[in-house]
Amino acid sequence: MDGAVPASLAWIDRLIRFDTTSRNSNLGLIETVRDHFAAQGLVTWLTTDDGGGKANLFATLPAGDGRTTGGLVLSGHTDVVPVDGQDWSSDPFAPEIRDGKLYGRGSADMKGFIGVAITQLAAMKAAPLSAPIHFALSYDEEVGCIGAPRMLAQMQAKGIAPESCIVGEPTNMEVVVAHKGVNAYTCTVHGRAAHSSLTPSGVNAIEYAARLINRIRETAEGFRRDGPFDPAFDVPFTTAQTGTIRGGTAINVVPQTCEFAFEFRNLPTVDPGAIMREVRRFAAEDLVPQMRAVSSEADIRFEPMAVVPALEAAEEAAVTRLVRGLTGDRAVRKVAYGAEAGQFQAAGVPAVLCGPGDIRQAHRPDEYVSLEQIARCEAFFDSLIPGLRR
Repeated sequence: MDGAVPASLAWIDRLIRFDTTSRNSNLGLIETVRDHFAAQGLVTWLTTDDGGGKANLFATLPAGDGRTTGGLVLSGHTDVVPVDGQDWSSDPFAPEIRDGKLYGRGSADMKGFIGVAITQLAAMKAAPLSAPIHFALSYDEEVGCIGAPRMLAQMQAKGIAPESCIVGEPTNMEVVVAHKGVNAYTCTVHGRAAHSSLTPSGVNAIEYAARLINRIRETAEGFRRDGPFDPAFDVPFTTAQTGTIRGGTAINVVPQTCEFAFEFRNLPTVDPGAIMREVRRFAAEDLVPQMRAVSSEADIRFEPMAVVPALEAAEEAAVTRLVRGLTGDRAVRKVAYGAEAGQFQAAGVPAVLCGPGDIRQAHRPDEYVSLEQIARCEAFFDSLIPGLRR
């Protein structure tokens, strides 16, 4: 970087100042960007959550011939993780530049990419495009990629059928061609309460939950020991773990209820449905009959929290070749975190990850994106846009 201030800083700063922590509404940000796009002549539409407090924004800059179907999607999520309990050196929602770095929540993950893409709209409009460019901004990615499926369903209903997608997760402007699937569930074990002196008449929900948790741990150990393996991933096997648990009321009461949350992150070659079917089978065939021998009302129930498909981009896909050509990056990178790229691929839109910033800065106090990374992203678009013109 030659010391010049990246042109995108104004929009990135503006986006960070919206506190779009996932528990909050993102409508202020979404409506601001929508109004900007609409004023520039883009076709825009929203899809909202059930309560109407959050929204996805899809906007299309038509091709030179007016076509709005096909083309390239630029995708980013607008929500950020909480700052609660983190020790920040400055206000996380009042961006500051220090030592060549822009600090603020979401600067890397991933308002930096969104701000660059918005800023590049003027260059996109400067000449007729051979195909449309779409902007896809989602809600609630950080809590399970919840928002994007509604946007993708509406996109398909409208027959837009994009040909490719770049998801601007922070990859240091390097190409990431695969990510794991993320499958998160809550499990509620319903037992039967009893005085602890009469344990045979009760069904201890915590103890049965512990047996199921141990089974999930055994599943994880099996994948770690036996594979399958993919050495291109930073964690080269499918993983599983239990993250939270609560249950019981007192030491002298056999607990009636226990609830825990667990997840598994599968390689693209591993069927997540098969993993979950085995968990359900163990619960239904091994545990529930034992519980119901004491109480007919005993049960184990599962509820999905997040089911995000894995991504495995084909090297011959046009978007893979395009982004590799623009970055000069030939390395094969695969990551253990989930992203919306797998959802685009499942909807028939080939996708890769490529965006400014380092994933190691995401979710941390004093999150930042370097100005050099922003400049590299701007240069990426400077190379991308001429190739999209007629």
